Amino acid sequence: MTAPPISSESELRSILGAPSELVAGKVADRLNDLTRQFIERSPFVCIATASPDGGLDVSPRGDPAGFVRILDERTLLLPERPGNKLADSLTNLLADGRIALLFLIPGVGDSFRVNGRAEIVQDEELLADSTVDGRAPKLGILVAIEEAYTQCSKALIRSDLWNPEKHIDRDELPSGGEILKAVSDPQLDPEQYDRERAERYARREGLY
Repeated sequence: MTAPPISSESELRSILGAPSELVAGKVADRLNDLTRQFIERSPFVCIATASPDGGLDVSPRGDPAGFVRILDERTLLLPERPGNKLADSLTNLLADGRIALLFLIPGVGDSFRVNGRAEIVQDEELLADSTVDGRAPKLGILVAIEEAYTQCSKALIRSDLWNPEKHIDRDELPSGGEILKAVSDPQLDPEQYDRERAERYARREGLY
């Protein structure tokens, strides 16, 4: 590396330039009748949280479109479904309430971003409307919106993310069992692990 890394915003801006007033002014502190549609139509969101020791986490969440409920123009509720019990996002939020959300809608280039503060709730009455297939979540993430804005579609256009001709077969990638064996357990049987994991998921989702 011959050139030193960028170390100041002035250096960065000398290369990138400054955003236009229109772009800089797009960040709102609440939803409106137009922007709320991005959340109502989204079946998938990535959640970013931070821990006090400097660690970071980005976790995916998915459910039928609209699973992230809009309680009012400045408040969202994300249901917490059963997972691997690591609970990285939740344990981070216990110590640091900052949260960032990135909503995606299949086939749509624009994404939607929300930044705010969050707390973990266990209010049965509040969570009842997040019931899916007869199961209400035990926990939820209540988000107070501080920033809400659309992200332009350039990244998704460049990635060609929604083009089915670019989709690959899952079998072309290592399985969860193979990865776990490589990093933690040389004695693990990857095929048995993957089969048991699939069976646990099927039982939990009522598939059989």
